[in-house]
Amino acid sequence: MKRTHLPLNALRVFDAAARHLSFTRAADELAVTPAAVGQQIRALEDLLGVVLFRRTSKGLELTDEAGSGLAALRTGFLHFEDAVQAMQAGQSSHVYTIAAPREFFAAWLAPRLAAFRADNPQVRFVLLDGEMTDFTEANLDIAVRWTDGPGDLEGVPLGDPDWVMVGEGGWIGWPGDPAPESGEGAPSEDSDGEDGKPPVMVADAGQAIAAALAGLGQARVPALLTTGMAGTEAVKAIDAPCRRGYWLVAPLPQWRQKKVKALVAALTAGT
Repeated sequence: MKRTHLPLNALRVFDAAARHLSFTRAADELAVTPAAVGQQIRALEDLLGVVLFRRTSKGLELTDEAGSGLAALRTGFLHFEDAVQAMQAGQSSHVYTIAAPREFFAAWLAPRLAAFRADNPQVRFVLLDGEMTDFTEANLDIAVRWTDGPGDLEGVPLGDPDWVMVGEGGWIGWPGDPAPESGEGAPSEDSDGEDGKPPVMVADAGQAIAAALAGLGQARVPALLTTGMAGTEAVKAIDAPCRRGYWLVAPLPQWRQKKVKALVAALTAGT
């Protein structure tokens, strides 16, 4: 098979289907239909002259032929990504495109980026709001996400995943903590509204902190967001570890870049 005729799109679909062992989940990842995934797999099987998947009572399984080439295929994709990054490096070696939740940027990330830029005045930042911004579509270098781990990405945690309470009075809810369970650190039942819902509901942890400081009630929020408020009466530490924490994440090709390593080292120093 000539190199120019490699079925790269079909191989990409095969890689996704092999990782998920599901045409449906592969389709979700690739933003296509399951039928399109099936068509690409059948076309690849016809081209290669082998069966790649077999259906069993437990779901999809890779055949021995498919498994024998999978590691090399994924290594090849990493080389492709490295090549693209290398070609882009000349114009973007000092430009960082970063996505982070707005409240995390204001409370924790912004002063650390300022310190990094003070030591590296040639650096420029492009900052995007949002936890789930797509790395490829936005051409991200790195992202901050509030999650229980890096998932399929490379990542390091920022600080400890602890809760703190801010403010006093009725419960302030937000999507990351809409209905805290009973136990230490959870608001009491009488902090609910008459219908069992919180008297105040806001969009994110940053708004929850602002509402609590304004006297609208108490909010349970990630401790990292109150770093600049440590020691004040408004913030109370609680023995309630959080399942999620803030993570710096990026795909492996970005993670291996020299410029990303430098930023990660600066942001994780002392955490």
